[in-house]
Amino acid sequence: MKRLIERSRSVGEVLRWVTQNPGKVSASHYPIALHKLGQLLQQQPGPPMGAGDSRGPAGQVLEQPEFHVLCQAIVSGCAKFDNFSIVNCLYAAAALGLPGESPLVRVLEDESRSRLGRFNQKDVSMVFSSEANNKALEAIFSSQLFYENRQERFIRSMAEWLPRKAENLTPYTMALIAKYVARHRLREPRLLDTIANFLLKRGEQLDSKVIQKLVFPFSRMNYRPSNHGELFPKLEAILEQKAGSSPLATVNILMSMFQLSHFPQTVLHQVFSPGFITNVMSSPYALIVRRYLSLLDAAVELEFREYSGPRLDPRYRVLMFEHALTADEANRKYSYKGLVAEALRQLVGEECYRQDEVLPPGYCTDFLLWINRSGTVLPLSHVPAASRAPPATSPVAMSLRSSVLALTSDLQDFAPVVLSVNDKWHYCQNSDILVGSRAMRDRHLRLLGYCLVQLPYTELEKVSGIEEA
Repeated sequence: MKRLIERSRSVGEVLRWVTQNPGKVSASHYPIALHKLGQLLQQQPGPPMGAGDSRGPAGQVLEQPEFHVLCQAIVSGCAKFDNFSIVNCLYAAAALGLPGESPLVRVLEDESRSRLGRFNQKDVSMVFSSEANNKALEAIFSSQLFYENRQERFIRSMAEWLPRKAENLTPYTMALIAKYVARHRLREPRLLDTIANFLLKRGEQLDSKVIQKLVFPFSRMNYRPSNHGELFPKLEAILEQKAGSSPLATVNILMSMFQLSHFPQTVLHQVFSPGFITNVMSSPYALIVRRYLSLLDAAVELEFREYSGPRLDPRYRVLMFEHALTADEANRKYSYKGLVAEALRQLVGEECYRQDEVLPPGYCTDFLLWINRSGTVLPLSHVPAASRAPPATSPVAMSLRSSVLALTSDLQDFAPVVLSVNDKWHYCQNSDILVGSRAMRDRHLRLLGYCLVQLPYTELEKVSGIEEA
């Protein structure tokens, strides 16, 4: 039957084979028949298939009784079809140009959504590109299977057609897409620019919590959208109006903009104002907001020195991070840090470095060493106390100015070195660009007076054995 369908030379021949031999037709034959119909229709003159156009050959097919018999057979039997047949029928129906409101497409979409948890990645991608409407995108990006697995090829494909469909998507659906892109560190400029354009057009109508979800992929991927000259000022204006309505979202949006080296002065006046601070300190999320405000305050100190507005009251300053990031802990077994630690121990000795040292304003470093002017790594006992970085738990750690002074007091003789093991998840996917938070950390450490030595995973994975390390 498969060969007979594939060798058919006309639409009528395909329909006859399928409808007049029901006993010999299995589930796998239906998508083949639909695909073949699409191929034959493309070879015929007249308007292309689409939206049930009844004027050309394609529209005439929709009206043929045999085609209705074929559709009804799929509708009646699809609940018993295997996943492959369901997905391929839907894909073929989309390629054929059947309208979304047709019973066949509706039944196939419903059946696909009910099976998302059992589909493999290829199936999910085919369903995605077949449906491509708001309801379908929402269902698929809400799928735990799809969310947990990286679909790079599909994302590149989606970047081609999403700009044309973006206006018809809801903010919720676009936020799901943004969340997926950020989770998998997919630095796809066309897709990110589509999110940015959506945000530019719809920003005033959006809640701050939705805005933070749409902005986050830019900072996560360390990517300034092509419309940032218009978008960033617009976001500032929106934040000025909505800063107090959702303080945590406001601070998150500010953090994203800071990571991209954009510092909205008027909004900073608001978030560091006594009223805003009093409001957030009495909220359930007071600690996390204090952490973010402390890091924002540190960024102002280091990168936005011309700012002259209010600052965070010193009594509210805390360390942004007190230990290694959750992602680093979760991926410890995949990290090259253990290899570097053992190599460093054998090379200079344990008394010459500190591991996992937290430095103000709360950045966890992989390894901290001190060298003298001749390039010798010094035992920590030989480094004058005044020259060492203040312990992260000490009161002086809350003042970056004090930290900078402490680090630079004896720089003529000693220099602090941060050895940074940059594992795969510290970069955007398939890229040598560090994620935004890591890039800002490096900027700040340099501004604090540390020398940074980067050890990228691409170099470490070439190492064979401890001697090479």
